Amino acid sequence: MSEALLGLSVVDELATVLRALILDGRLEPGAPLREQELSDRYAVSRHTLRAALRVLAGEGIVQLEPNRGAHVPVLDRAALTELFELRTALELEAAHLALHRNGGLLPRHVHAALDVLVGRCEARAPRWHDVARAHEAFHNALVAAAQSPRIERAYGQLAGELRLFLVQLRPTWPLARMAPHHTELVARLEAGELDALRAHLADGLDAVARPQASA
Repeated sequence: MSEALLGLSVVDELATVLRALILDGRLEPGAPLREQELSDRYAVSRHTLRAALRVLAGEGIVQLEPNRGAHVPVLDRAALTELFELRTALELEAAHLALHRNGGLLPRHVHAALDVLVGRCEARAPRWHDVARAHEAFHNALVAAAQSPRIERAYGQLAGELRLFLVQLRPTWPLARMAPHHTELVARLEAGELDALRAHLADGLDAVARPQASA
């Protein structure tokens, strides 16, 4: 049974649908993306499907391998550790600059992003995809608050891997914990506890890496 797609750009629309499936966890890390199955399901040509997969590969949430096709990447422990070493360095410096340049407080747009994240988590039937987007927006807002275009650009290059991290975090991190975890982070940062951010990031990394270590 096909699911016809409409719109001016079928490639963009198909990429949007597949992106949501991946970020919602309905296509789990390691899942194959079979061309025939997907082209039949969405009533598109293989050429269109491949174009959509290339868009997602550019975002880092699909991996293309010659002669093996496409699949959802898996971040192993080594990749996660390297990712979080760089992420922590960038976010810590961004938070330091943000607080320094705003009198020890975080700008309103960071608090607004936190409010959206809390709202997504506390919705009657929260969707992980919506929470993941709000989570990403919060951390992007925190980095942007540093007013450092170079830090912001470097952080933006991690976006695809960070989205995959959230996919892998989903089975181990209850949504009930997400909102208070970030609310506490903002309060502690504004209390001058910059190391709270280091602990916050390490907590998420441990939640994903620990199950891998015990597997």
